[in-house]
Amino acid sequence: MDLIRTMLVAALLAFGVAGNAQAQEKAKAVVTVGDTPPDVFGKDENGQQITLAGLRGKVVIVSFWASWCGYCRKELPVLEGIQKTAGKERIEVIAVNSREDRRTYRALLRQLKKFEFTMTGDWSGVVSDAYGVSSIPHMFLIGKDGTVAHVYRGYSEESLPGIVEDLNALIAEPHSVAGG
Repeated sequence: MDLIRTMLVAALLAFGVAGNAQAQEKAKAVVTVGDTPPDVFGKDENGQQITLAGLRGKVVIVSFWASWCGYCRKELPVLEGIQKTAGKERIEVIAVNSREDRRTYRALLRQLKKFEFTMTGDWSGVVSDAYGVSSIPHMFLIGKDGTVAHVYRGYSEESLPGIVEDLNALIAEPHSVAGG
């Protein structure tokens, strides 16, 4: 029994939810495929609120990241390449800096100022919590109709070809309005 309990606790710790009621409560608010996600992504570097409603008709990539996440830092130039290749008229990449303080976020903005995609700060975790993000990297592909088409949690470089394939399929789809 102790071995099973130890294995269970280790598995839960690996997923970051062991015995933490707050984390378990947050896990209940998970945005999944087919959902219309929360409208707000946070504020961009100019202090403007970025909303999903303002991006309707485009494919939207929302990636939650933090500076301490090595894979997330490797992903940012890939997202930039996608934004440049597809163009802002067809796709909008939003990188949500999750739960880092404003000073760290501002420093990151200065380092990444050449990037064309939209970066927002989520210092308090309100946006991350609304999307059910409890670990990073965490990415959502949102179709032109404003509904979630794909969700990727804890993905790696080996996942990129499949993500690109999913993204290309979304870009090729005709625009339609959710629910109709």
